[in-house]
Amino acid sequence: MPDFVFESAATLARMIRDRDASPVEIVQAHINRIEAVNDRINAYVTTAFDSALEDARRLEDAAVRGQILGPLHGVPVSIKDSINTAGIRTVAGTRLLEHNVPAEDALSVSRLRAAGAIVLGKTNVSEFCMDMRSENAVFGRTNNPWDLTRTAGGSSGGEAAAIASGCSPAGIGSDFGGSIRVPAHFCGVVGLKTTPGRVGASGHIPVTRGPFSLGTSIGPLARHVEDLQLMLDVLSGFDPLDPVSVPSLARVGARSFRVMFYTDDGVSGVTAETREAVERGARVFSERGIEVVQRRPAGIEQSHHLWSTLLARPGAAGIIESYNGREELMGPLMKAVAKNARPQTIAEFLSAWFERDALRASMLKEMSDFEIFLAPVCAVPAFAHEHRGTFSVEGKQVGYLRAFSYCQAYNLVGFPSAVVPCGESPEGLPIAVQVVARPFEEETALAAAAILEENFGGCKVPSAEC
Repeated sequence: MPDFVFESAATLARMIRDRDASPVEIVQAHINRIEAVNDRINAYVTTAFDSALEDARRLEDAAVRGQILGPLHGVPVSIKDSINTAGIRTVAGTRLLEHNVPAEDALSVSRLRAAGAIVLGKTNVSEFCMDMRSENAVFGRTNNPWDLTRTAGGSSGGEAAAIASGCSPAGIGSDFGGSIRVPAHFCGVVGLKTTPGRVGASGHIPVTRGPFSLGTSIGPLARHVEDLQLMLDVLSGFDPLDPVSVPSLARVGARSFRVMFYTDDGVSGVTAETREAVERGARVFSERGIEVVQRRPAGIEQSHHLWSTLLARPGAAGIIESYNGREELMGPLMKAVAKNARPQTIAEFLSAWFERDALRASMLKEMSDFEIFLAPVCAVPAFAHEHRGTFSVEGKQVGYLRAFSYCQAYNLVGFPSAVVPCGESPEGLPIAVQVVARPFEEETALAAAAILEENFGGCKVPSAEC
């Protein structure tokens, strides 16, 4: 059987349309790959091989008859285990939902299926998607395909690890503080945090209401930027159950763009290699005749505090409440969150809301001159499983959550952001950069990301024995 497992989703779709490969062949190749490597990576926590093959046979018959359902006809995908899938267990990393089997798909999953995609299974997350490690008391931890002793990131770490290791060509995750972008950065794949409301988020756990509706986005991960656009086209559209959803949009993007880049947000320093990756990315644009300036957005040093006050702390409080009377089901993460939680006043929350809106307006004004911001994804590359507490970054100690401030800023203000590999650490670990655009201009971010992908060679096959 041909080895399809490192082809792009777009290539697989073309092969099926041109009758150069069948959905059954492609799905079986991915099943074989999962069975070969998943024991070491633990990317998939629930598989749906029987239904996937059944769907593949049905879609193969349709292709023979010339009945192509959509742009993903016969293409296998993976789904983060916090996004509901009909008849397939969805646990969100918590023992509260260990045996939960949804009756309905999340809207994002139903749109993938309507476009012809085939669900291979569910990928690992942190408990209730609340950490930058994908490990929990139900399924254990996911290993990074580049170095099995390191984390794949979180909370969409299983998704990024599956894609990096050839166990899925593309899939969907969610992002509240970097949960698509950090795993993509750690695992050397591409990812897109969409503008809240661009992709319907109903059917997600935790439910995207309150602070989660402001900061959470559903978005694609893949190995190729063209696949992010392909997936975005399928996923976008109005969701009546998502409180921030917007009507379907035509592709929106700047015909040309200018770039502002920064390597220090005033919250956390970054490793030398991370800084160099951003600077190399900036040079690529400059060498193409694109206007580039080095300057960080005014006031962005406030973003970590505001993200914590407006989004993270209220969101965590709601999750802690869900364990009331069942505290024995808390995993280590939620026990630590509950232990360290402190009361929050209405005045604190409202003050953060006003400050956030002022910061967002200021950043939007800057984006009238510079349509793209180029920035680090976070302070460090993938870290060891055993690491706890602060990071040592260029001789300075950086707090655990502060290290991810570069991502948190864009959850806070609701801007879309693509992540693309642009370098590597001394240990050979991937380093990505973050390409940020104006709200609902994901296409601009993807156009800029495609330039970087072309220049730096895109995603590579992991070097670990996975």
